[in-house]
Amino acid sequence: MTGAGTAKAGGPVGIVLVSHSAQVAAAVVELARGLAGGAAGVPVAAAGGGPDGGLGTDAELIARAAHEVDRGAGVAVLVDLGSAVLTVKALLAEGDELPEGTRLVDAPLVEGAVAAVVTAAAGGGLEAVEAAASEAYQYRKA
Repeated sequence: MTGAGTAKAGGPVGIVLVSHSAQVAAAVVELARGLAGGAAGVPVAAAGGGPDGGLGTDAELIARAAHEVDRGAGVAVLVDLGSAVLTVKALLAEGDELPEGTRLVDAPLVEGAVAAVVTAAAGGGLEAVEAAASEAYQYRKA
């Protein structure tokens, strides 16, 4: 039986990291995977840059990444800046562009990504992944 805190039998929670820069998104995926040791089974995708490959966000790239990581347990989407938030919100509002169970997670991109990947690797469900990523706002650096 699956509770709110554990992944469904379909697989782990998928994670999409959206940045205005393709390089930043890819680097955060690499960092989160590296720091999460043993997270090889967690589907994580970078969705960075605009439609022309420059800075920006691309709704089609985000939707494609969400479908790529969807294993039936939900998809957590973390973003860097304001227009990325608006792009994901627009996709969610359309209703059929993103997999069922996709959520925009209010979390810092880097710290939230690490927490999300670690939690998904430990078998956490979408609620747990979202909570862990959101709690990253509390991390103190000084």
